[in-house]
Amino acid sequence: MTVRGSAVVTGAARGLGLAIAAELHAAGYAVYLTDVDGPSVRAAAERLGAQAAERIDASAAERPAQPVGPYAAELDVTDEAACRAVAARAAQAPGGLAVWVNNAGILATGPSWTHDAALRRRILEVNALGAMNGTLAALEHMRAAGRGHIVNIVSLAGLIAAPGETVYSASKHALLAFSLGTLSDLRAAGVRGVHISCVCPDGMWTPMLHDKLTDDGAAVSFTGSLLRPERVARRVARIVERPRPVVSIPRWRGLQVRVLDTFPRLAAPAAGLILAYGRAQQRRRARRLPG
Repeated sequence: MTVRGSAVVTGAARGLGLAIAAELHAAGYAVYLTDVDGPSVRAAAERLGAQAAERIDASAAERPAQPVGPYAAELDVTDEAACRAVAARAAQAPGGLAVWVNNAGILATGPSWTHDAALRRRILEVNALGAMNGTLAALEHMRAAGRGHIVNIVSLAGLIAAPGETVYSASKHALLAFSLGTLSDLRAAGVRGVHISCVCPDGMWTPMLHDKLTDDGAAVSFTGSLLRPERVARRVARIVERPRPVVSIPRWRGLQVRVLDTFPRLAAPAAGLILAYGRAQQRRRARRLPG
């Protein structure tokens, strides 16, 4: 199989990240599955057919390139040097570093005043600064090559202030602004072959929500039809082929939340009704679960 270049996916040990890695692997990329959970991401890569797994550190770029992946790499996205090491390693693959997907993220629910300073900082460090680290590490190689595509998993919460997930939503708003601003900076600098796309999916039935069926703070994530990660992963694979700055999944939900965001005087008073509907959806899903 012809290798189309390497693709790095963060938060790839499970859920959406693993589904995206599988799609890109099937599409012919040498995929680097990365996650802060080293043992789990190595097991995930082995399920995709990895012949070897490695811990990538600052010395990785000095080692000879391995055959076509997938590979597994333990990575804390809040570590800027570690992100740069992964990017340097992936850039050694035939075709260079072609795709970087910033998927790693954490969710904490409840009103903003219920989170302490350490939790607020951690959410912003992983969801916003971690994705910035990955984006800039990838751009170091993509700008030099004049080609490449960065996909940032933002969430619908990046398009509207989501009640019950306020700090999470703030981190995703920051990522959206950073992504679109950086894309504009690239174009202003005359860089046309490097793309940045923001993918904004509705709530997904992944491990991030599996323990949230009785969590009132997570109700907003259940107000749509919960997506399967495989569906979103397939959309990401298509976006890699046909770049777009912002994509909502499903499209109608993106239009819906943008209308609400345009009229905050209407959206804020409606928050109670929105959350009540989400809680009813949580109860329905809980009743459908086996056992």
